Amino acid sequence: MTSPSASSFDEADLQFADQALAETDALLVSAYPGDDGSRQPIHTVYIPGDRYEAGIAGRWGAEALSAVDGFGGIDRLVAELGIDAAEQATIAERVREKLTAEPIEDLRIDFEDGFGDRGDEAEDAAVVAAASALADDLAAGTAPPFFGIRFKCFESDTRRRGIRTLDLFLTTLVGALGTDLPSGLILTLPKVTTVQQVEVMVRLLERLEERLGLAPRRLGFEVQVETPQLIIGAGGTFPVAELLHRADGRITGLHYGTYDYSASLGIAAAQQSMEHPAADFAKQVMQVAVAGTGVRVSDGSTNVIPAGDGALDAWKLHARLVRRSLERAYYQGWDLHPAHLPSRFVASYAFFRTGVEAVTRRLRNYVEQNTDGFLDEPATARALAGFLVRGVQSGAVSASELASSVGVSEADLVALAYPRRG
Repeated sequence: MTSPSASSFDEADLQFADQALAETDALLVSAYPGDDGSRQPIHTVYIPGDRYEAGIAGRWGAEALSAVDGFGGIDRLVAELGIDAAEQATIAERVREKLTAEPIEDLRIDFEDGFGDRGDEAEDAAVVAAASALADDLAAGTAPPFFGIRFKCFESDTRRRGIRTLDLFLTTLVGALGTDLPSGLILTLPKVTTVQQVEVMVRLLERLEERLGLAPRRLGFEVQVETPQLIIGAGGTFPVAELLHRADGRITGLHYGTYDYSASLGIAAAQQSMEHPAADFAKQVMQVAVAGTGVRVSDGSTNVIPAGDGALDAWKLHARLVRRSLERAYYQGWDLHPAHLPSRFVASYAFFRTGVEAVTRRLRNYVEQNTDGFLDEPATARALAGFLVRGVQSGAVSASELASSVGVSEADLVALAYPRRG
């Protein structure tokens, strides 16, 4: 009779498997390390380059509060947006605090569509002024946690202007701040159509790092997905997936561009929306492409501005679109106007507080190995933890709530939610 401990494989067989899969092991570590658990802003605000000035985030917060106060107050807006009655007071209080203390999480100073073509002299002056104002904002502690610029794309008509803007902005910023650039700096490469444009961006950043005395690979960037050629290429490939692995690990995000992408497909202006089926397809491809890479996906924007008699309808639309994005795991989006901020934060906070007691109870049971009610697997526990991490990082859930309900620190929660390879 064969012994229960007998084995047909020996060490040579195991070594064969290790050697045969060494390349796969290396690929998984280098190309699919997983999310690092760092904070992802829940929105990006775009401001034309000539309108940016130090302290603008605070002014946007004041304008947002003024808009809701003119409507009847944040409490009324929260109620009108259909938030659960038990959460209305908490969400209203935290949104008001947010609009006062940190109304903009991620700010992009825009020298692309939001600035247009005003000639080299005007753009040069605006770029230098914006970089100097950002340095002032950083020195005063009034800059958002994440910030940067969007410059013109690398298609032939605008390539040299875009590269010059990138150069002037970073050279001016380093001159004002020194080489110890803040970690929140983000650069945005728009209207990408080919992998080669991303490769050129990488080479240009390498040269800027060398010439400005920055540490190697200090500069990263996000890619705006605004053309169908990036979703499916001429040869039937998926360039949006390939470019992530040809960028030296510098790509931090893929941002969906609602209106350029829709227009490129011939979608009529009235039907151009974040929830159009064409938008859903593009974002699903983006989502699959970034899975496991640590690169984040951002949804686009709505251009319907809450104002006048139509303000409530616009807030309801925006809140619904924000909720829809969050339900599809697009945890970031664009906001184009101060009046978008209240509905952004109300919808986001309501999402992250929905069922939070049940989530924390299940996670505590998992941590304590209590099988009462659910037999959650590690993958489910990671999802539960990731939900709470985003809730805490956004301000929807307080650190004290987390400590009392789960009994772990935020750092421990991040480690549970985002285990890294290697």
